[in-house]
Amino acid sequence: MQVLLVEDEQALAQFIRKGFQHEGYELTVAYDGLVGQSLLRQHRYDLIILDVNLPHVNGFELCREARALLPGVPLLMLTALDSLDDKVMGFEAGADDYLAKPFAFRELLLRARALTRRHAAGGGPTDRQVLRLADLELNLTGKVVTRAGQRIPLTTREYALLEYLLLNQGRVVSRVDITEKVWDLNFDTTTNVIDVYVSHLRKKIDKGHEVKLIHTMVGMGYEMRAG
Repeated sequence: MQVLLVEDEQALAQFIRKGFQHEGYELTVAYDGLVGQSLLRQHRYDLIILDVNLPHVNGFELCREARALLPGVPLLMLTALDSLDDKVMGFEAGADDYLAKPFAFRELLLRARALTRRHAAGGGPTDRQVLRLADLELNLTGKVVTRAGQRIPLTTREYALLEYLLLNQGRVVSRVDITEKVWDLNFDTTTNVIDVYVSHLRKKIDKGHEVKLIHTMVGMGYEMRAG
């Protein structure tokens, strides 16, 4: 498993590197955004971890370039900037997950495993090759999402969320359900990351279409249905 870490705090970078190597990952470190940019253009990685405040090229810019170059690769933002606006900027740049400093290495490892496992799983817990609802289609084999024949680009986490909602279409799923099944982490009642992701997914899936497919059930969660 090839991992790229772009982090300018050398002590922290080496700490993360040793931890990942102990778990069997091959981790390459870049200490500034320019070197990270060069590595992204030369190699293919299974997971990318980015700091935000980087010399030369900041993490948000690097995230956008990584998403363009490697659209299906899981991408985790690791940064001291932990306000909601910062997280939204990270998600909009194409990040799949966001972990604020200071953090426990165990949590970073769990998030990395969840992202790479979801990416490598292919179709997930179903033998069907295509999930459909109205004019929305999700191809499990090619990881391609279309609505009314138009392809919709999604981040790894958005894809995983949409897949889970489609597998449970017609049923209300709670935020706890989504956190456990999509994030693979214990539910944190203080975070609104689920709502942020659903909002981004709704803009990509429903915006411009008369029939809305993603519905908020106040106090309960979300439901995927036509109309």
